[in-house]
Amino acid sequence: MVHSRLPRPALGRMTYLTLFALYIALGLNLHFYRQAFALLPVNSLHNGLVFASLPLVAFCVINIILTLASFVWLERPLITVFVLVSAAAQYFMTSFGVVIDRSMIDNIVDTTPAESFALLSTRMVITLLLSGLLAVIIAWWIRYRQPRTRLRGAAWRVVSIVASGLVIVLVAMLFYKDYASLFRNNKELVKSLNPSNSIVAVNSWYKHNRLSNLPLVHIGEDATQRAQMKDGPRRNLTILVVGETSRAENFSLGGYARDTNPRLAQDDVVYFPKTTSCGTATAVSVPCMFSNMPREHYDEQLAHHQEGVLDIIQRAGIHVLWNENDGGCKGACDRVPNQDITKLDLPGQCIDGECDDAVLFHGVEEYINNLKGDGLIVLHTIGSHGPTYYHRYPASLRTFTPTCDSNEIQTCSRDALVNTYDNTIVNVDFIVDKAIKLLQAKQDTFTTSLVYLSDHGESLGENGVYLHGLPWSIAPEQQKHVPMLIWLSEDYQTRYGINYACLKKQARDNDYSQDNLFSTLLGLTGVSTKEYQQQDDILTPCRGVK
Repeated sequence: MVHSRLPRPALGRMTYLTLFALYIALGLNLHFYRQAFALLPVNSLHNGLVFASLPLVAFCVINIILTLASFVWLERPLITVFVLVSAAAQYFMTSFGVVIDRSMIDNIVDTTPAESFALLSTRMVITLLLSGLLAVIIAWWIRYRQPRTRLRGAAWRVVSIVASGLVIVLVAMLFYKDYASLFRNNKELVKSLNPSNSIVAVNSWYKHNRLSNLPLVHIGEDATQRAQMKDGPRRNLTILVVGETSRAENFSLGGYARDTNPRLAQDDVVYFPKTTSCGTATAVSVPCMFSNMPREHYDEQLAHHQEGVLDIIQRAGIHVLWNENDGGCKGACDRVPNQDITKLDLPGQCIDGECDDAVLFHGVEEYINNLKGDGLIVLHTIGSHGPTYYHRYPASLRTFTPTCDSNEIQTCSRDALVNTYDNTIVNVDFIVDKAIKLLQAKQDTFTTSLVYLSDHGESLGENGVYLHGLPWSIAPEQQKHVPMLIWLSEDYQTRYGINYACLKKQARDNDYSQDNLFSTLLGLTGVSTKEYQQQDDILTPCRGVK
């Protein structure tokens, strides 16, 4: 009896790589393209080309990765991983609307066998068999047709890599601002792109869990409050307002032609026009500015398991409170009393989980009235966060018109976009002034002071760049040049010998950065510790000056 074996199909290696790159980029990303189509209105030739470029770029990226892997004979294992992971992710995203991120990996790891079996269904098995397992079997079943020479085969694969790279560069040149707007406006969209979403999520989960197991590094364990800060008829109260996405270029206090700071101009604040940030994104700048590490030597990994300035101030006996309105303190407030005000969902102030910064004052006056000692209150604002700038101010502060009432900021006129952004700065002016007014109202019982410092700046279309987050080395000044100001009550100036005129001159003449915040807060609140660096304290040159 003769048994016939089903012949294995043969393909050229480049054809094989191209077909599977197409399958992963197109067939296993249908959920991504449906989401992108809903978010990107394909109502013009331009938008149609932008949408059409999405699968093209995805194919080129995957083709480059698979082709590079083929030089070390790893393309089949890599295809196996990409296909199985992408097929599973697409099924769960489509069926359950899940988002593939670190928390989802946590859920998978913590899922019990019973819970896993509960997810099984006929539809799930059939879908994963057809879109995942069958594709993997085919990937291993196909054999390669040998090229005339190995050198010729390698040369064509190099050409394929170069061509894919050039296509990516061309798309970036043509549609950069559209891509920036699409993915910045819809941060969850990138978490639907297979297989990068799973790779990033697993990597984030690994890094997070590795860091969470590291022991906390204590600093400033010698912290005490200077005796002179405890003496006197009044306790000390400081408010630190942490800004979000406010760039110095649009602050009238720094010379901007428009009056975006009408209230603060009347508050006798000291403005520092030459201040730079530690990073161009909140996740870098916030933990950096509260750490004892300067930007040049900032270690993000260490910052996540090391105490910061708030820990030291609290250890010295000063009451610390962090009020949150911007999605988290990035570890800076983890060990001090903190509250996410957005979770209160206050009527008239919060919509769909986003709140006007005025919400940060909810309960603050009552907290101050019940304060038994010195206090530091941190208000983490949503500030000028884009691209929905038009959500960042109430109608009463819509000062400059017409405005860009859209999250597709690249489609707005330059004037409308700047008007809208400037209105957010007017709201920042209102919020910081409100904090100063609150402190002034408490001067009978407290010696008061305030610091405002934004985390990073923003691009508004200069040279085709929008929003923020570019690497520091190539980021424009608009993303790194941030507003900073200090307000000291007359009582504070007198009691602690701060020459205000001197401070204003120092502000005009010198360069500052977020590196100054750490020691300035220690000095401002009167905390003594070996971590304090006198040369970084902004107030140092003007203490005791006549």
